[in-house]
Amino acid sequence: MMLGRLTVDALPFYSWVAMGGAGVTIGGGVAVFLLVTYLRAWKVLWTDWLTSVDHKKIGIMYVVLSLVMLVRGFVDALMMRAQQAFALNNDGYLPPEHFEQIFSSHGTIMIFFVAMPFLTGLINIVVPQQIGARDVAFPFLNSVSLWLTAAGAGLVLVSLVVGKFSQAGWTGYPPYSGIEYSPGVGVDYWLWALIVSGVGSTLSGINFIVTIFKNRCPGMNFMRMPLFTWTALCASILIAFAFPGLTVVAAQLTLDRTLGFHFFTNGDGGNMMMFANLLWIWGHPEVYILILPAFGIFSEVVATFSRKRLFGYTSLVYATACIALLSFTVWLHHFFTMGSSSNVNAVFGIATMIIAVPTGVKIFDWLFTLYRGRIEFHPAMVFTIGFMVTFVIGGVTGVLLALPPADYLMHNSTFLVAHFHNMLIPGALFGYFAGMNYWFPKAFGFKLDVKWGIRSFWFWFIGFYLAFMPLYVLGFLGMSRRMEHYADPTWQPYLIVAGLGALCVLCGIACIAVQLYVSAKKWGSARDITGDPWNGRTLEWATSSPPAPYNFAVLPVVDDIDAFHDMKIRGTAYQVPDRYEDIVMPKSTGLGPILGGLAFVLGFAMVWYIWWLAALCLVLVLVCIGIRAFDDDSDYILPAAEVERMEKARLEQITPADLHDMRDFLPVGPASGEILPGRA
Repeated sequence: MMLGRLTVDALPFYSWVAMGGAGVTIGGGVAVFLLVTYLRAWKVLWTDWLTSVDHKKIGIMYVVLSLVMLVRGFVDALMMRAQQAFALNNDGYLPPEHFEQIFSSHGTIMIFFVAMPFLTGLINIVVPQQIGARDVAFPFLNSVSLWLTAAGAGLVLVSLVVGKFSQAGWTGYPPYSGIEYSPGVGVDYWLWALIVSGVGSTLSGINFIVTIFKNRCPGMNFMRMPLFTWTALCASILIAFAFPGLTVVAAQLTLDRTLGFHFFTNGDGGNMMMFANLLWIWGHPEVYILILPAFGIFSEVVATFSRKRLFGYTSLVYATACIALLSFTVWLHHFFTMGSSSNVNAVFGIATMIIAVPTGVKIFDWLFTLYRGRIEFHPAMVFTIGFMVTFVIGGVTGVLLALPPADYLMHNSTFLVAHFHNMLIPGALFGYFAGMNYWFPKAFGFKLDVKWGIRSFWFWFIGFYLAFMPLYVLGFLGMSRRMEHYADPTWQPYLIVAGLGALCVLCGIACIAVQLYVSAKKWGSARDITGDPWNGRTLEWATSSPPAPYNFAVLPVVDDIDAFHDMKIRGTAYQVPDRYEDIVMPKSTGLGPILGGLAFVLGFAMVWYIWWLAALCLVLVLVCIGIRAFDDDSDYILPAAEVERMEKARLEQITPADLHDMRDFLPVGPASGEILPGRA
């Protein structure tokens, strides 16, 4: 058949909830289409954004994708909490198979299409500026990575409308995810979303590694790099080594399902536990891929809003590297119950406890930075303090789960669900929100509203505790994860409180939307003229807000860890250079979104066994790669005269009243060469 196994039965008529979800998805897409058409913005959207290879615009698009998918993924969470709150001795409002789709899509969306795009977007916006570079090493590859990630997200979204999503959980363990127990298209949607977006993430990791190694400005040696750049580098190395494992295991399961291979079957040479090993060899480094960049954000925020140099810079660098290295030594703690020997479990349990040590070093360094600092309670700082309080609780429960006997008791219970969220919501998401509030004026040229940022934090903070602390208790009471109904009345009060917590988090998300709206509405009064609204310490604050396409008219020369702070102290921050030079910049190209679109159609075709369409997409992908390979006109030259005009226009806007008073930061005592009173 021309359409493979795609028939009219794939439409979501099996459930009113599914029809509602499909309607909202289609309605949202139509609304965006009509809005862009009404504003007559298609040309601007295509030429200035979708085809851009500017790392800053690509970063912004990553963050937009992440926020859209955050809303989609949180709807799943809200539906699960509502189902469990009222499903005592009844079936609730969700049929079991739909509940299984929801918890599978929730985990998949939050990990792959909220957290990964958010951190990749922030790294894209900030890291090239922090290291004094004009762009990433491979701008076109950066665009392709974005659109592959968007294609994976599109496959998840379209599963709401055509077919069903996986019911095998976000980890997709065989035999549940095998063709025998999941003969539909749901697992195939999951697999192809992971494969397509995983390739994009791998390319991003390689791109960032090369950028940080090769594109640093003069004087920026490794021990002068900002902490966010260090954490981005370590996370990128983890991506480059871990994500190929995920891609391979997804490809192997696809071969099992599609061509009858036996990688993870119960017989014929297959081994289901190899799936768990390969998945978690990616999965535990992935936890630190998500958390390490957030640690870097907390480091930048603490130093800036304490008005102090970061305490223990060297120890923070080594702690980051230790976490990255140790993250590949602990994967088996995800399945202590698989039946390994006590010696094997003990080794991985000890490694799990050891990895908490460098994290503790970071917490103490941040606390010592706060000590006697002139703290400003900006939303970014409030999210940071909330993280430090909450993350320690999650760390303690993690050390408890590192003990194999305790893990045997709590494995697959809601205690584990609470611990996992206790790591990733404050450890990753709070960091990304702090980064968004901190670097928003750098990306858009005006500051986010502080009041709504604080309100958002309190709803997230209180909502988190209400939503997940009861799950710790329920885990001790014996409640398994992923239960759509239950018969124990002592569980219900805790589940109702957890549902109220989810509503609080919903209010937090609404506050973010209001914050963006209010800030955009009054952008003129919150405009950032200098490019340095917070009296920052690192080089990204030396550029204009938003930065010029080339970031730096003249590449900076770095002499200290806090490079821009040092320049401000020495009075060289806003000096006009003797002369400007022509700058070579990459041209925009439509091949990035075209390749992303082809990847989406290829994934859709493979899900539904539309082989001719899949083959056509592969041919067109090769054609696009060939066109790019033979394109020798991929750059343009920005003349020195134009650069000079843009820089003069920027500097003329800045008055002495706009600049920060640095007298309080001038070195005194031995640091300044003065003789202290009472000394010879």
